[in-house]
Amino acid sequence: MIAWHRIGLAAFAALLLAACSGEQHGDLRKFMSDVKARPAGEIEPIPTFPPYQAYKYSNVAMRSPFDPPQQVLSQEGLSGKAAVKPDESRRKQYLESFSIASLSMVGTLSRDGTIWALINDGSGGIHRVTVGDYLGRNYGRIVSITPLQVDVIEIVPDGKGGWVERPRTLALKEKST
Repeated sequence: MIAWHRIGLAAFAALLLAACSGEQHGDLRKFMSDVKARPAGEIEPIPTFPPYQAYKYSNVAMRSPFDPPQQVLSQEGLSGKAAVKPDESRRKQYLESFSIASLSMVGTLSRDGTIWALINDGSGGIHRVTVGDYLGRNYGRIVSITPLQVDVIEIVPDGKGGWVERPRTLALKEKST
């Protein structure tokens, strides 16, 4: 009896398949043959884009254009202060033989509350400096050190036979890629 049941189920499945195989999808087959008969079109090539060029802002150490300019006082504008002049009798430090433009800050160290800046001299040497040390050719004295910058006061000629103080900043040099 089970064998007849299986045979009947197989016959019913064959009947269903035969019923679905009729010409019901003739319109679909005609559309597919029409599309295949059309001439093949050309695909446009992928557009080429120029490679990305990173921009490195190199004026980090300079004054922001959005800040007001700092006033530099000349000898006439000191109003009672002693005239600014470099200490010629002081023994020069090693970093004073380099232009301040060639020096760059590359890091900081701190120990027992004292913070040192690491300065690259541009010729491969790294030097440790702290507040009160001198650097640059214009008698630059370090007045403060933060993890991001070294503030320096330079004494430069004012063009009238005197001297003026000029603030400068050495910003932390970012790692170049």
